[in-house]
Amino acid sequence: MTSPRDLSVPDQPLRWPVLFFMFSLLALTLMVWRWGGTIEDSQAYFDTARWFRGEVGIETLRAPFPYRTLVPALAAALPGDLRQVFAGLNWLFMTASACLMTATALRAGMDGKRATGAGVLMLFALPTFWYAPYLLVDPGSILARSAFVLAVLSGQPWLAALAGLAGTAVREENILLLVWLLATRRIGLASGLAVLAAAGAWLVAVRFWLIAGLPSYTWEPSWWTVNHALHDVRSLLSIAGAALTVVPAAIMGWRHAPAALKPLRSLLVLMALPPLYAALCVRVEGRIVWGLYPFLIPFAAAYGLDKAVRRKTGASPGGLA
Repeated sequence: MTSPRDLSVPDQPLRWPVLFFMFSLLALTLMVWRWGGTIEDSQAYFDTARWFRGEVGIETLRAPFPYRTLVPALAAALPGDLRQVFAGLNWLFMTASACLMTATALRAGMDGKRATGAGVLMLFALPTFWYAPYLLVDPGSILARSAFVLAVLSGQPWLAALAGLAGTAVREENILLLVWLLATRRIGLASGLAVLAAAGAWLVAVRFWLIAGLPSYTWEPSWWTVNHALHDVRSLLSIAGAALTVVPAAIMGWRHAPAALKPLRSLLVLMALPPLYAALCVRVEGRIVWGLYPFLIPFAAAYGLDKAVRRKTGASPGGLA
C-alpha cells in the first residue's frame, strides 16, 4: 500500500530553532494572563516546592499532591522567585511538548505543515490558557508522555522507558506507560520488569520515606460524586472546552491514521483508564482530557490525510495500491 510519506511533495525541512521560538511565543501569549496562579491543586504543588526549599513545614502538605515530586523539586532547586520559576518551567514544558508533537507527526510520515499543525494543536487549546500557567505538574506529565510517544514511534524503547520513569516521578499514573511498554513486548521481559520495579520502588520511597507521615487518603468510587459531576456545569464546560480542539479531529482521523500510529490506540485506551476512574471518585475537569493530548494529537493531525493522498494520486477512495 502506498504510504502518505511516499506520496508527499518534498517540503522544506523544518527549522527547529525558529519553530521552538514560535511555539514558545504562542505558549507565552496564552499563558501570561494567568501566570503563576495558585488555587486548589496548584496551591498544594506550590506548597510542596516551598517545602523542598525549607520555607514551610510538612504539616502544610496535603496528600496526594506532594507525592508527585519531580516538578516541584526541580522548581525548588532552581534559583529565583519560586512562583516565577515554577511557571517558567511549565512554559518550557509546553513549548517542548509542542516540538515533540511536531516530531511525532513527522515520524509518522506526515508533511511539515501537518506536523507543525500538531504542535499548534498542543498549544492552541483551552488548557494552555486556563491550566498551564498555574503551578501544576500536568505540563511536566504531558512532556514525559509526548517524549514517550515519540520514542515509541522512533523505535527507541529505552528512551521510551526513560520517559516513562520520568513521567512516573511527575505523576504516579504514568507508570502505566511502562506497563504498556512491557505488555506490548517493545522491551525485553527482564529489562521491562526491572524498569517497572524501579518505578514502583520510587513511588514507595516517596510515599514512605521522602514524604512520610501525611494523613492517608483514598479514592473510592461514589455515586454521589458522579451525580454531582453531572450537575457541575463549570466542570462540564471545562471538559468540553479541553476536548473541543482535539477530540473531534482525533475521532475523524482515527480510522485513516498512518500505520505507524496504530499501536498508539491501545496506549490511548490504557491511559484513559486513570482519568475515568478519577471521575468516579473526585471532582474532575478539563485536565482529564488535557493529559491525553499526547496520544490524541497524532490522530487529530491525521484527519483528512486519506483525502490528501487521493488528491495527489487522483485515486478513488478504494483505489490506493
